[in-house]
Amino acid sequence: MSAVAADAPVSEGTGARVSPNAALFALARFEARRLLTRVPVVVALVTYAAWIVWRTPGSWDGYPALQDADRDTQAMPMLVGLAVLVCANFAALRPGRHGTEQHLGVLAMPPWRRTAAHALSVVPAALLTAVCVGGQFTWEALKPGAVGHGSPAELAVGPLVVLAAGTIGVLVASVVRSPVAAPLLVVPLLYVLVLGSASGGADGVSWLAPVVVESGGGALPSGLLGRPAAWHALYLAGVALCAAFLAVLRARGRSVAVRTGVALTLALAVAGGVLQARGAQPSPELTAARERAVSDPDLRCTERGRSTYCAFPEWTPRVDAWAGVVDRVQALAGGSVHERRLVVGQRIGAADLVSDAAIPPWSEAGRVTVGTAWGGNRVPEFSSAVAAVLVTGSERAGGELCDGRMVTLMWLSLSWQDDPMDALRRVRLDDSVSGPAIVLSPTEPLSMTAGQTDVVRRLLDKPAGGTGERVKAHWDELTEPGVTTARAAELLGVAGPREADSCE
Repeated sequence: MSAVAADAPVSEGTGARVSPNAALFALARFEARRLLTRVPVVVALVTYAAWIVWRTPGSWDGYPALQDADRDTQAMPMLVGLAVLVCANFAALRPGRHGTEQHLGVLAMPPWRRTAAHALSVVPAALLTAVCVGGQFTWEALKPGAVGHGSPAELAVGPLVVLAAGTIGVLVASVVRSPVAAPLLVVPLLYVLVLGSASGGADGVSWLAPVVVESGGGALPSGLLGRPAAWHALYLAGVALCAAFLAVLRARGRSVAVRTGVALTLALAVAGGVLQARGAQPSPELTAARERAVSDPDLRCTERGRSTYCAFPEWTPRVDAWAGVVDRVQALAGGSVHERRLVVGQRIGAADLVSDAAIPPWSEAGRVTVGTAWGGNRVPEFSSAVAAVLVTGSERAGGELCDGRMVTLMWLSLSWQDDPMDALRRVRLDDSVSGPAIVLSPTEPLSMTAGQTDVVRRLLDKPAGGTGERVKAHWDELTEPGVTTARAAELLGVAGPREADSCE
């Protein structure tokens, strides 16, 4: 009855005429409250909020690149959008289900205004989604390890997806007067969403999906992304508004304003779709910039202690973290290596966004590669790269290492960390602490034999101080090319492997 009262053209008691727009907005508020309390929408919003609280504290290992974190806000709003689509469709079909269409027909508010109210009722759901998106991104941006810059256009995608889904639900109700239509529509929409997420964003057609996830390696500087995010947001806004105006037009809203709205919003959606398709292909200038970033990057170099650290401008806040690892590893080394000057340079491994090519190792002595990701497994990987350069002289020589020097290398890399055995597990490709394995690094991986793994485990079980004295005392022999794993174990005071060295 409250909805009927809101539709009345004359207020009760005073006889004052109520503005048609006031009645429309009153009905929209009523329908918005009902929409937000529908079980599917409540479940979707609660699930979304719970997902943010559960995932965000540990996301990106505490070191997000904000130009990636903004895109990470786009997937979960699709769940909210599907719930809003179904519930908005059911709300628009309520008079038909309850047999009240003939009663509503006697009201002064025409059907097209009631349809417009249903379209407006999805706006609060989109605004709540925007609050969740803003909260998630702000949480990421406030992390001490955050770098880079987010995009407002990327952040707008989630709320726009919810808005578009809701207005499409209202449009479907004006075309198909069956409550089964919206649930059936969810199936192809899920297919489109999955297809868009798996497409890699390699062509303009993939950008017709609500959310486009582009595959690739590590984070890129924000200036090298080349995503047509602004045009995509324009496209989604056009789709949402066009669906709303078409629904009103279907409900006999034949005014010039409605027809003009259909034409303008359709033009908006088409323009956004065409321009995003053009922007999906890298321009010659962007391609050249990406190639320069791979072959001759414009890095900002700073001095920390004995070493030089060169990073992309957005990553300079991480220099202190890299320097902390270098200092800890170098402090454990012996001989002249203890004072060696290193050059740590940030590098990316591919000239385009959808490639995951490995970074080739440096052959120059004393140069260490660091990637754009940090935290978690990236710390022992970088530590192993530093240790490889200290033990063998260069990254390329470290990648070819097969003898007992691997024992010294891994002890330098892991012994200073809070949980050396856990670091050993995380730095190995198969997450094992026994047998042969590939050891990950920012460039080409290293290789450990089963015997080397056994010796390293025994060393990590001992106090680091005593082993450290032996490393410094026998540094020259421990880093001599051709030293066996058995001899390295003997010099470091632990039992050797049961079998001779072999490159497995």
